[in-house]
Amino acid sequence: MAGPSHDPALYRPRDVVPIRRALVSVSDKTDLLRLAEALAAGGVEIVSTGGSASLLREAGYEVTDVASVTGFPESLDGRVKTLHPSVHAGLLADLRLADHERQLDELEIAPFELVVVNLYPFVETVRSGAAGDDVVEQIDIGGPAMVRASAKNYANVAIVVSPSSYPAVIEALEGGGTSLVQRRELAARAFAHTAEYDRAVATWFAEGTLTEEDLPAHLTIRAERLDTLRYGENSHQRAAIYTRSGGHGIAQATQLQGKEMSYNNYVDADAALRAAFDMVKPAVAIIKHANPCGIAVTAPNALDPIASAHLRAHECDPVSAYGGVIAANGTVTLKMAENLKDIFTEVIVAPDFEPAALEVFKAKKNLRLLQLPADWQQERMDVRLVSGGLLLQDADRFPADIESVARDWQLVSGERPADGDMTNLIFAWKACRAVKSNAIVLAKNSATVGIGMGQVNRVDSCRLAVERAGDRAAGSVAASDAFFPFADGPQILIDAGIRAIIQPGGSVRDDEVIAAAQEANVTMFFTGERHFFH
Repeated sequence: MAGPSHDPALYRPRDVVPIRRALVSVSDKTDLLRLAEALAAGGVEIVSTGGSASLLREAGYEVTDVASVTGFPESLDGRVKTLHPSVHAGLLADLRLADHERQLDELEIAPFELVVVNLYPFVETVRSGAAGDDVVEQIDIGGPAMVRASAKNYANVAIVVSPSSYPAVIEALEGGGTSLVQRRELAARAFAHTAEYDRAVATWFAEGTLTEEDLPAHLTIRAERLDTLRYGENSHQRAAIYTRSGGHGIAQATQLQGKEMSYNNYVDADAALRAAFDMVKPAVAIIKHANPCGIAVTAPNALDPIASAHLRAHECDPVSAYGGVIAANGTVTLKMAENLKDIFTEVIVAPDFEPAALEVFKAKKNLRLLQLPADWQQERMDVRLVSGGLLLQDADRFPADIESVARDWQLVSGERPADGDMTNLIFAWKACRAVKSNAIVLAKNSATVGIGMGQVNRVDSCRLAVERAGDRAAGSVAASDAFFPFADGPQILIDAGIRAIIQPGGSVRDDEVIAAAQEANVTMFFTGERHFFH
């Protein structure tokens, strides 16, 4: 049923709305006292309930109980608190209309200009493995009703659903009130907040669970714009970066210095993380145009493991490393910073930086340094937009016990290598996952020496890897992200002096490929699993 119709001539203009009365009821109490301090300083009446009211009172702030507003006590174990006309009339009254103002006066109800509400931790409760009844108790009823009512009435009410909006509200308090533009932006976030909440509840009821492993029947991705970028992949394209709700990746990294990040910087930095963090030992990956030009782990017994890993990665292709993006899976040290002084680099991303390293980098003012969030982790799902929709898949990850898994790889040619050579093959196999398909990686001593990527046939990728490796190809090992359809690709590697090859297997011509390896007495493993990266 449609809502009531009003004559536009009856509406009074209302841009800046002073905040005189606020309704506060939050489950996430981050920075709540900071907001309360600003509200109290501005003489704002705070109406609250439950744990929020208790916290505010304990901190010394004057609070009006919702029960004293409604004249009705909290009941049914807190299920009924704010569902009352004295609350919702104060949220929904459109004070641009003289008749609404008159009705509030007759009912002796005061309006709210600010509502600060976030919802029960439903998703967190589900993921904790709680029992069904406990999950149901975390389905918020009054909260979404207040959020949606306030957002609908954004012409008069500012609705805040996240502590991240507190600074803007505090600034508005100090400036005389919230603007219409600000209230509309807050309303958009509020409706997105309740939509995501409802999606989570609906998914739980439909599927009986809510885990990151599920492929849901309905998918809602919530993200907020973090920053507008100078341009996109090319200068004529608009671009922005968004942070996803619950995200802890490159979008949540802290920029410590340097020029503003570009669209391509973010793409390359994320690709670099994919390569470096596949490794367990201290590792560095250097990326150019979303492809590795060098990946390496530290040399044995290195005095500075992360600096050693960087030098070994750089040696793979110093020409391509010029203007590259670097990711380290450990703290960037002074030694690594000194090694980079004369190498033009766009971005370095790492979990942390030594203070002395930061001092060295200050001389390179344009160099962007990104520190990963403390809870950074690789994504468990991949999402890619396609025209008219999107694709969702499990992220391509290696098992933590890959050394154990490697013992089950099928040896189809040559002898099983010693432990050191197996370590080198495992490294090459991992590194190959970070290379755009068709992918060929040549490695020695757990460092890449030649990479062939992004070709439309595997033979060209083999040629490119061998050409870039040069003399270093002899005695190295090779990894292919997918099977060899013919023996011509492996033959190029064999002719260059490759000692061992690791590949998924599964071609209808596997026998021809195996025969070529056996004739050359080259070790070859089939893993039974490919790692395309498009």
